[in-house]
Amino acid sequence: MAQTTNGDLAAFPAAYPQSSLEDEEPVVSSGHLVLFSPVREINNQIRSEKMARIPVTGVGRLYQVNRDASRGEARAHYQRILQARGAQVLFECSGRDCGRSNVWANQIFDQSTLYGRDSDQDYLVAAAVGESGKTWLTLIYTVTRGTQREYVWVEHLETSEGGAIPGLDSASARIRGPIIVPWQGGVTHSFDWSASDRRILNSWADEDGASVVLTGYASLGENEPLEDAMARARNAMESLSQVLDKSGVSRNRQTLITVGPAIIIPSPERQGDRVEIVVIRGGPGE
Repeated sequence: MAQTTNGDLAAFPAAYPQSSLEDEEPVVSSGHLVLFSPVREINNQIRSEKMARIPVTGVGRLYQVNRDASRGEARAHYQRILQARGAQVLFECSGRDCGRSNVWANQIFDQSTLYGRDSDQDYLVAAAVGESGKTWLTLIYTVTRGTQREYVWVEHLETSEGGAIPGLDSASARIRGPIIVPWQGGVTHSFDWSASDRRILNSWADEDGASVVLTGYASLGENEPLEDAMARARNAMESLSQVLDKSGVSRNRQTLITVGPAIIIPSPERQGDRVEIVVIRGGPGE
């Protein structure tokens, strides 16, 4: 993860512009419950394969999304902020894969307003490490209620020393991303990614010893042979590789992996024809 300044990381993520603040709650706890896997409730007890009680200080904020906007856009807004901070996503889920919305709303976040449809929710938790080694956690939960109103809950937490964070270790901390680049085309390709994403990638790739990994995905069309979908994914990925090479990320620093439709990731943003880019920092001595 990027060694961003403590001041940058301490700032609460800027609100999604098309939303209004409904509630704000301080979060000060010697053992704040944070989940890193789907939630279940058994005999009125919260169960999750990977969860931790972490000493934190921070704030939780509840936002209502405007009717002419969407929680998907809100989620993407916060993801861009986390990406710019070099944060590492430790866990994310979508829909029923997250568990029951009722449990997230009332048992975990203590915000009854967040109780919505199990099929229309998503959650992520990310960590960012500052220049001094201090760690911040950011939790994003979005949901659509039965009334069709959409809400976002954001917790931004400074962790205290001694708090173990599942998934945050020296190996995984070297991996930044992914940057998701949707693509279209066949003989030629167009890529849907912002100037901000390109700047972030170039900044990550500029570090000594950094390696850039491109993974090509393609959805499987109706009656389309698997080998054709794999070929489409590979061609798009190689086209983007050439673009990166011309922009200063040399081909000999890139690793290309073709997945096609073979791996399904349960996240709304990680679907369809796309290339995912991660940057792996060099290890000691590299």
